[in-house]
Amino acid sequence: MTTRGVLYIHSAPRALCPHVEWAVAGVLGVRVGLDWIRQPAAPGHWRAELSWQGEPGTASKLASALRGWQLMRYEVTSEPCATAEGERYSSTPSLGIFHAVTGIHGDILIPEDRLRAVLLRARSEGADLEAEIARLLGKPWDDELEPFRYAGEGAPVRWLHQVV
Repeated sequence: MTTRGVLYIHSAPRALCPHVEWAVAGVLGVRVGLDWIRQPAAPGHWRAELSWQGEPGTASKLASALRGWQLMRYEVTSEPCATAEGERYSSTPSLGIFHAVTGIHGDILIPEDRLRAVLLRARSEGADLEAEIARLLGKPWDDELEPFRYAGEGAPVRWLHQVV
């Protein structure tokens, strides 16, 4: 069973670009040469997109392979398939990494235990319920990444398939 997804490198310093390609190639098992273009939202940074196809869990492997570089903004998505829900990973230097499970229509699926924990914090600790739910939905990451997403419209996308 395979799934597919997209890796969005929203901003990376030029020196990291070859390292990103090596890390992605290590996960996908094929040589990767991304089409890097300047990121106007972050002078001196570059962006790239890659559509991929592989086994369920490939998105988490890609996110893990890129996790250690604090100067980079990226997202990895995977579509749901017969054996797995979809996923979305978002990472920014200031917020770290966000993970969400996504359904067939791209909606974020929040497990009931996480919702119960948020309600409990709001009741017992006075946490801001709206802010807690926004965090569960990844709003802080979306807010920070939106200028980088917009700046990259029209970027080329290349399909790669994982060697199985």
